[in-house]
Amino acid sequence: MSQSYNRGAVEDFGRWREFSAGMWAWIFHKFTGWVLVGYLFTHIAVLSSSMQGAEAYNTTLQGLESLFVVRILEIGLLAVAVFHILNGIRLLMVDLGVGLEAQDKSFYASMVLTGLIVVASVPTFLSEVGV
Repeated sequence: MSQSYNRGAVEDFGRWREFSAGMWAWIFHKFTGWVLVGYLFTHIAVLSSSMQGAEAYNTTLQGLESLFVVRILEIGLLAVAVFHILNGIRLLMVDLGVGLEAQDKSFYASMVLTGLIVVASVPTFLSEVGV
């Protein structure tokens, strides 16, 4: 006979406080993966403007890069990609048996390193943009 487990109420939104660093790493990795998949569709849509000729493609890119909101979204894309890469490397090391005892610390290190890279790149992304 099968056992049933009390998994708590679905409405219990306070359970996120109980999450460990490993659970947050899993949630962020899944979220960033889906964001990157979504970005691929946007990327393909912009690239498809090249089918109408080089002038249409250049006009599309210049129009997008002149928008402040697009620059902010590019910074967000950088943050998502860097975290996904660093967390993927962390997961690879864990799967290989390296750093099993320091998984929490390596997750926090990947978060801090992502933040440093993103903050350091903000001036580059926001240069020459019309606000």
